[in-house]
Amino acid sequence: MTPQTDPRAGAAVKAADRAHVFHSWSAQELIDPLAVAGAEGSYFWDFDGNRYLDFTSGLVYTNVGYQHPKVVAAIQEQAARLTTFAPAFAVEARSEAARLIAERTPGDLDKIFFTNGGADAIEHAVRMARLHTGRPKVLSAYRSYHGGTQQAVNLTGDPRRWANDSGTNGVVHFWAPFLYRSRFYAETEEQECARALEHLETTIAFEGPGTIAAILLETVPGTAGIMVPPAGYLAGVRALCDQYGILLVLDEVMAGFGRTGTWFAADLFDVVPDLMTFAKGVNSGYVPLGGVAISGKVAETFGKRPYPGGLTYSGHPLACAAAVATINAMAEEGVVENAARLGASVVEPGLAALAERHPSVGEVRGVGMFWALELVRDRETREPLVPYNATGEANAPMAAFAAAAKGHGLWPFVNMNRTHVVPPCNASEAELKEGLAALDAALSVADEYTA
Repeated sequence: MTPQTDPRAGAAVKAADRAHVFHSWSAQELIDPLAVAGAEGSYFWDFDGNRYLDFTSGLVYTNVGYQHPKVVAAIQEQAARLTTFAPAFAVEARSEAARLIAERTPGDLDKIFFTNGGADAIEHAVRMARLHTGRPKVLSAYRSYHGGTQQAVNLTGDPRRWANDSGTNGVVHFWAPFLYRSRFYAETEEQECARALEHLETTIAFEGPGTIAAILLETVPGTAGIMVPPAGYLAGVRALCDQYGILLVLDEVMAGFGRTGTWFAADLFDVVPDLMTFAKGVNSGYVPLGGVAISGKVAETFGKRPYPGGLTYSGHPLACAAAVATINAMAEEGVVENAARLGASVVEPGLAALAERHPSVGEVRGVGMFWALELVRDRETREPLVPYNATGEANAPMAAFAAAAKGHGLWPFVNMNRTHVVPPCNASEAELKEGLAALDAALSVADEYTA
């Protein structure tokens, strides 16, 4: 795992990238991507020999870290046996991946429709809900992210939606609970929960219950800020769905497969959705894979009626073999338990200590290996360290924080005025403490921008 320096190779990689790669979510002339030479476990490194502890898990998907030997071997073995095969056939890797996922999903979510990633999983879950109910609308929350495809980005509740929003996709947004920045003037978690549920029921009533196919929620919102819902909220949403004949769709693309210290975040709340989407951690992102876990009542709709949707690479053998190896490795090595244990014993108290020392930390929240620090200019007013959706000079404080973290060997997850702490779910205690120490140093830079 010792990085080897080769600046000339790095320059060549960078030059080819700048000449030909069109990057997502970016103004192409304003970005400067790091040329990565290699990765292993919780670390990656560049061609100049700089090594970084990855507190982003890629894009919150390397739940078993980089280059896990069991997953790499499974991909190699599957490639030698059967590299690819059309989705209409029964293939061992596909069948076994579906079985292992269905064993872990809550309730009777026993049918698995495979996709290539999280966004198309959302697309198909919404399509299934509309076909099952015969209704057009889907309700989703502000402060959410569901993917970059057309329907998924319209369901998203952050600024990435704005330029893509056609206003014709049957999407209605509502406010989900978030006490730190409450839209309901709540003072307690109990008030926030009750008022958020009242707001949702009012939204249902004014939109017309008979027009709503589904309510879509990230079980624990990820990119939007890792806001663990208050006790009783998801159960209350489930009850509203049952009352009005609406399907509950939980998006577990980021929160699933160990990230919250449980196989799925829904397990924390004892709630069973009608449809559940997954991706990312299902195979640690080694080969693109996502899917929809489908309840019995929704699956029955398509028992004798063809489901009008599919993908050329649905359940790709290489991706499914990686999923089988990942799930088995997580079970054998206690990865989910590690995320729960070290999340509670190392990450949570470590972040709480940072909050005590640094005036830039307004709130710490999360669970397992899924945490966020809300950075503020003023703890009393809760003014964010940078404005909502800040760019350029307005974003300078967060840019300075991120640069400081990288200077201390930590690659941070930064979004708006937050830094998220989302290391691999099998990260060691020593690695977590190393990352916390680097965060401590970087937050001193953020402190310079406080009131």
